[in-house]
Amino acid sequence: METSNEQSVLGPRRYRNNEKLIAVGDRGWQHAKDNGLIGIKVDFESNNRLADTTSGHEFMTLCSCSYLGLNHHPKILQGAIDALQEAGTNSLAMSTLRIRLKLMARLEEELRELYGCPTLPGVTCSALTAGILPLLASGHVTEDGQPRVMVFDRYCHFSMAYIKPICGDESLVLTSPHNDLNYLEDVCKKYPRVAYVADGAYSMGGLIALEGLLQLQERYGLFLYIDDSHSLALTGERGEGYVRSRLKMNPLTMVVASLAKAFGSSGGIAMLGSEKSFDFLYRNAGPLAWSQNLQMPSVGASLASIALHHTPELRELQGRLARNIQLFDSRFPSPNAGNGMPIRLIQVGEEARAIRLSSELYQRGYYCSAVFFPVVARGEAGVRVMMRADMSEEQVRVFCDDVQDILSRF
Repeated sequence: METSNEQSVLGPRRYRNNEKLIAVGDRGWQHAKDNGLIGIKVDFESNNRLADTTSGHEFMTLCSCSYLGLNHHPKILQGAIDALQEAGTNSLAMSTLRIRLKLMARLEEELRELYGCPTLPGVTCSALTAGILPLLASGHVTEDGQPRVMVFDRYCHFSMAYIKPICGDESLVLTSPHNDLNYLEDVCKKYPRVAYVADGAYSMGGLIALEGLLQLQERYGLFLYIDDSHSLALTGERGEGYVRSRLKMNPLTMVVASLAKAFGSSGGIAMLGSEKSFDFLYRNAGPLAWSQNLQMPSVGASLASIALHHTPELRELQGRLARNIQLFDSRFPSPNAGNGMPIRLIQVGEEARAIRLSSELYQRGYYCSAVFFPVVARGEAGVRVMMRADMSEEQVRVFCDDVQDILSRF
């Protein structure tokens, strides 16, 4: 029986409950580890050929977010080397707010030109989110200076949901059903200032209800904070991503994204709808003003990726990826088929079945992530498959054959 003192130290748990989450969720991770699917150490030859350093088992990965294969592109690797040699240091080991190396300033300028708006770089997309969302909640990102009700989509990425308790110290925090525009409109009718926090392309597949959200923005002044990490570089003439290529930036919109996925580098960016926000966020968005910042190899890799974005090669890679996605969709139809995004879920129901499918695929030379609660809802476990441009169509066909063969034996 708990004493009154024990009860008094228990937090309110309005936005998270580690005890419940770990009790249910960690069991799956342990099960995956027991089946040799966690903690694999490898030598890298390509995304299509990794070798377990312990057993020598060779496999290709279908859980890499390097959708265009730029993580090992020679130009990107050389860009990292060149920047390190030019700067002569990893970093200044101090806040970029105070002093920036000229390569960092060049990155800011080239990102702005590439995406057509002020673009703020950060050490990670998660660090940007951690710094910006509390300021959005308190009203300091928008010109009215008034707190906003923060509505988080139920399926928004963990890096955003993780900041709910901090936002809750500044304003009212709500969680909406996924892509539920009716729920969101009801909140907008009730409260004069609302911000919606969501993904552009979701990590388990699917897209944001962008057209409806833009209508709500026009009607109610809804602020849109969108993490579009899984579509950056994949769509748009300059790889702006799903969201940015479909809207004109404005003071009520902010798009953040990781550079560590299809972009082929590391770090994160925030595309801003207001020029004033650039310096303000550098000064006040917590992690952006601290001494941890982008290392020079990351800056150089990003500059090389930007250069590649200005060449026909980007469209070629986007086209290869699109063909691989279409091929996979033709073999495994799903609700997300045809949306152009590379993430698909082969749903098998229970956690144990997902881990079994992942394990059998690994034995055949493929690493695919088994996903289960809390990553997906209970009873909706499966294997996440991620297409890449650096896979040949024949490799995709053979992979699909193997998946179908394994499923036929379940």
